[in-house]
Amino acid sequence: MDWTIWLEWFLKGLILCLLLLTGFAYLTLYERRALARIQIRVGPNRAGPQGLLQPIADAIKLIFKEELTPAKVYRFVFILAPVLTVVPSLIIAAVIPLGTSFMLFGREITLYVANLNVGVLYLMSIASIAVYGIVLAGWSSNNKYAMLGGIRSSAQMISYEISLGLCFAIAILLGNSMNLNDLVEAQRNIWFVVVQPAGALVFMFVVLAEVNRAPFDMPEAEQELTAGYHAEYSGMKFALFFMAEYQKMIVVSMIGATLFFGGYREPWFMTGWLNGLFSVDRFWFLGPAYLFIKVILLLFFMIWIRATWPRIRYDRLMALGWKILLPLTLVIAFITATGILLQQELNNPLFYWSIPILSIICLLAAVAFIYRDLRRKSHGRF
Repeated sequence: MDWTIWLEWFLKGLILCLLLLTGFAYLTLYERRALARIQIRVGPNRAGPQGLLQPIADAIKLIFKEELTPAKVYRFVFILAPVLTVVPSLIIAAVIPLGTSFMLFGREITLYVANLNVGVLYLMSIASIAVYGIVLAGWSSNNKYAMLGGIRSSAQMISYEISLGLCFAIAILLGNSMNLNDLVEAQRNIWFVVVQPAGALVFMFVVLAEVNRAPFDMPEAEQELTAGYHAEYSGMKFALFFMAEYQKMIVVSMIGATLFFGGYREPWFMTGWLNGLFSVDRFWFLGPAYLFIKVILLLFFMIWIRATWPRIRYDRLMALGWKILLPLTLVIAFITATGILLQQELNNPLFYWSIPILSIICLLAAVAFIYRDLRRKSHGRF
């Protein structure tokens, strides 16, 4: 193997890590400014022009903040847990395609670190091990509140992991591949969110629970667990947990954009001269730009949910995962597979376009069931 292959892998991996680290820093600013606008206030605007240096100020504060390690913790695991949380949030992005390719020094450079035939399986496996750092942090702290936060995180991951896997299965069925590049190319003519809008919406809510974001941030419920699994952490160890959460937000937005919103492809409704002028095939640098715009919009969806919905009760969180989202994703996956099979066997596109209609009906039925259940409980009819 040519040594330049190793150099290319190293440089692309390094650039990807730097992009995620920079994205984490400025996602905090983006969230704080967006929340401030939603709540009709100013937000951070003192450090640098328009507050652009605020993430750097926060980083300096955390670097020089005193780190306290309680005497009774399991020291090795206590130190290792933040690292185990950060690493999966970085390496999971290795198979996500950021664009097509370009020529440099007579060599074709692809805009992804690895092109795996089972890229979706890789995403699922890495996403599953990310919870270990949180669980070990709660256990090693030798603190009951932290331990409860770790247990909550593991229970939450188990509850929502099956629904997440079914959402991946929906995208695999629509694209007929587990390769992320093939899934993006399959959306050249139409994005999967048009064919399966209910699946895309359920995916976004499930990943909120997977990354412990509000209103599913039960492992960190401050009013119940005094900050949860990271209650005993401070300084840079706490910053690593903070970093992992925001990096996972960016990565799951990239995954969502790749699976349902065309990835790095231009919008399919751009036709004629407009498509030729802004085509990814013509200008390679438009691919990362399109993906960046989609990620920004999906991140705003997560921030909007945090600003709008209160944290739900833990038993209702579990009930939502097992009683609502799991049956809903099973039905949506069944509708998708059936519609594709009937369209192929009978050569009738009406079966294919019945997929979004039936899926939306099932989603509305689930929402109606939730509304009825909440109304019944609010009136005391248990």
